[in-house]
Formats: sequence, C-alpha cells, structure tokens
Amino acid sequence: MSAIREGLIAAAEADARPRVLQPPGWPVPKGYANGMTAEGRIVVTGGVVGWDEAERFPDDFVAQARQTLLNIKAILAEGGAEPRHLVRLTWYVVDIEEYLANLRELGRAYREVVGPHYPAMALVQVVRLVERAARIEIEATAVV
Repeated sequence: MSAIREGLIAAAEADARPRVLQPPGWPVPKGYANGMTAEGRIVVTGGVVGWDEAERFPDDFVAQARQTLLNIKAILAEGGAEPRHLVRLTWYVVDIEEYLANLRELGRAYREVVGPHYPAMALVQVVRLVERAARIEIEATAVV
C-alpha cells in the first residue's frame, strides 16, 4: 500500500473516531468527557452487570465493575466495536459512597479494560438493581 493511501486511510479513521467536546475555558474533567461527537453505526448495550458466564457475581465492588466493563467490551466486539468507539456510559450504583471510596481502584480497572478513552459519563445511585447481588450496572453507547 502506498504511503499516500495509508495516510488517507489514517486520516479517514481519525475523522471517524469519536471526538471529545470541551468548551473553551471549562475545566478538563477527570475520568470522563463533558460531551462527545461521532458519525457512524451505533452499537448500544442494555444494562450490563458484573457477572460471569455462569451468572456468578464477585463480592467485591471493584471486581464487579471490572467484570461489567469486560462484559461491555465483549458485547461491543460482537457489534464490531471497541472501547475506543464508546461515546457514552451511564453507571448505576446501589451505593455512591462505595463508588467514591474505590475511585483509585476503579480507575485502575477502567484503564486496564477500556484504556485511556473517557467518553461522556453519568453516575446515578439507585435503590437496587434487578439482580440482587449486583452492586453496579452500566449502559454503553458506541459509534463505529
């Protein structure tokens, strides 16, 4: 493949990737984006929880979060997407204090699974989730 063609393909792929929307003068958020823009095919998940293939949950909050992100990554792959295509994550937790107490470990788990890509995110505390053992549930939207 010629260098020009490779350059054109790389430029087209770069244009197709989701882009962070950061208004001038706003503080840069840590671990999420204020907004995203993208063009392409949409891949969405339902509410994904942190169980394994046998529907077993780890007891630990961070372990459930890591497994939830791994489950999302697997669903994205089925739709031809990767974590870099994520434009939105909505997190539902049953205990926001548990979430806040584990931010460092959550960040580490997030980066291990998703990488350094931080889409628009929202976090909501809920009374409970459908699966009683679930501590966290995440909905994802990606654009390929």
